[in-house]
Amino acid sequence: MDIIFDLGKENEIDELEQLCNDLNDHLAKGVNFPGWIKDIYPIRQNAIDGVKHGNLYVAKYNGKIIGSVILSHEPESAYYNVKWKFESDYSDVFVVHTFVVHSKFLKCGVGKALMDFSIEHSIRSQSRAIRLDVYEGNIPAIRLYEKCDFKYIDTVDLGLGNYGLKWFKLYEKLL
Repeated sequence: MDIIFDLGKENEIDELEQLCNDLNDHLAKGVNFPGWIKDIYPIRQNAIDGVKHGNLYVAKYNGKIIGSVILSHEPESAYYNVKWKFESDYSDVFVVHTFVVHSKFLKCGVGKALMDFSIEHSIRSQSRAIRLDVYEGNIPAIRLYEKCDFKYIDTVDLGLGNYGLKWFKLYEKLL
């Protein structure tokens, strides 16, 4: 599969919103591993903010967006209470946010390709590490991150217990 990666653009926000809505509809019909909820997360505003900040990247296949990821230097507040392998002020660490793969492309290698892109982008940007959090029940994502050599660091509460998402695992990959 020939996947093209590019910075998300303002004229793609509608397509990015549809990507999130399609995935959330799919998750609502079966096992919702990430615990995402339509109209709560991920939503159009995530795409708008990512495009505005120039840190949302898209994966395209045949001209259509089949995945996206936001790579920022802004961690969740709980990250500051954890002992990471590499201590940093986050200027040289990327954090993965809003990692989305279209439901029609799940289990097709798109997630792995997006993670590989994220790692390569971080290396090209001279980052020293890449970090992420994942809901403890999201076993497919956890397997993917471990396959990409991310190391488990700790389990934290990100304050999403009202949505049934109490514990999140933190992972780090040194570059």
